[in-house]
Amino acid sequence: MSNRHLARTIALQTLFAWDFNGRKNDGLESLIEDNFANFAPNFDDGGFVRGLVAGVVEHLDEIDKHIIKYATEWPLDQITAVDRNILRLGIYELSYTPIPPRVAINESIEIAKSFGGDSSGKFVNGVLGALYGDEPEIQKRDNKEEAEAAKEKEAEAAKEKADDNLETGATED
Repeated sequence: MSNRHLARTIALQTLFAWDFNGRKNDGLESLIEDNFANFAPNFDDGGFVRGLVAGVVEHLDEIDKHIIKYATEWPLDQITAVDRNILRLGIYELSYTPIPPRVAINESIEIAKSFGGDSSGKFVNGVLGALYGDEPEIQKRDNKEEAEAAKEKEAEAAKEKADDNLETGATED
C-alpha cells in the first residue's frame, strides 16, 4: 500500500468516526492520533492526513452541496457514512487540491471498493465523474498535467538523441 493511499485510508477512518459521532470538531485531533496509533503507528505522512481532514471540515458545506447535486437519487443522510465520507474526501481533492484529478478519482474508487459495499466503487465513480465532467477548472488541471508529462517525455527523448549523437560523433544540420 502506498503512503498516500494509507494516509487517505486514515483520513477516511477519521472522517467516518467524526461524522458518526455528530461532527464534533473538538475531537478531531484525538481521532487522528487514535487512527495513527491503531493503523499506522510508525507512519509519518508529513501532515497529509491532517490536511485532508481539515480541508474536508473547512469546506464541508460546499462539498455536501456537490454530493447533493451529483448523487441525485440519494438524500445526503441516506448515503452510508462510509460512502459519504469517501465522496467528501474525493470532492475535496478534486476541488481544492493540486492532486491530479484522475488520481483523486481513482484513489476514491479504490478506497470505496475496500471499505464500502458491493456497489460503492461504481457509486463513487459516478458522482466524482459527474463532478469532473461539469467542472472545466478540474478538467484544465488534468489537461495541464498531461501537457507537462508530454513535455517531460519530449525533453527526455531530445536528451537521449543528443546523447546518442555525442556517442556516435554525429551532428545535426
